[in-house]
Amino acid sequence: MENPTTRLKAHLLDAQGIERALTRMAHEILEKHRAGPSVCLVGIRSRGEILAKRLHRILAQIDGTQLPVGALDITLYRDDLSLSSSHPIVRESQIPFDVNHRKIIIVDDVFYTGRTVRAAMDALADLGRPESIELLVLVDRGHRELPIKPDYVGKNIPTSKRELIQVRLSETDGLDEVVIEEAAG
Repeated sequence: MENPTTRLKAHLLDAQGIERALTRMAHEILEKHRAGPSVCLVGIRSRGEILAKRLHRILAQIDGTQLPVGALDITLYRDDLSLSSSHPIVRESQIPFDVNHRKIIIVDDVFYTGRTVRAAMDALADLGRPESIELLVLVDRGHRELPIKPDYVGKNIPTSKRELIQVRLSETDGLDEVVIEEAAG
């Protein structure tokens, strides 16, 4: 996990903190929607997908709500694709439901400029016409470049542009934590 170009600045959330934030946001979803069959969770690959699955589990534990869950790969919709890699890794989106006339809650780990969410909305538009789209993020770090704002936020963390928020989840990283790192030097 050590990155020689960055140094750890602070631990923001541990496993219990992540679970508490997801549980609080699950309650907010239930209060707002009373979770009818038209509400669906769509996680942005890869950590957003994991968080969407965790939310699904938490909602089921709270009141038995079983929201449909999908995973969205936005690689080909990114406006920085040519800057990020000459050979991007594209994974398949897995949306096992019709998005038309559904209330879609996009789930992501960190909200920064808004460009990832814009790409997700473009990808969803190619699949159909949702009734509405909302955004749920574990961490909102600021620095908007687009007029997009999350509807559900686990934790607001004002950052500088030199800082990085790292979300680590047990499914991919072996532990659950959110840390802030800063460029070394």
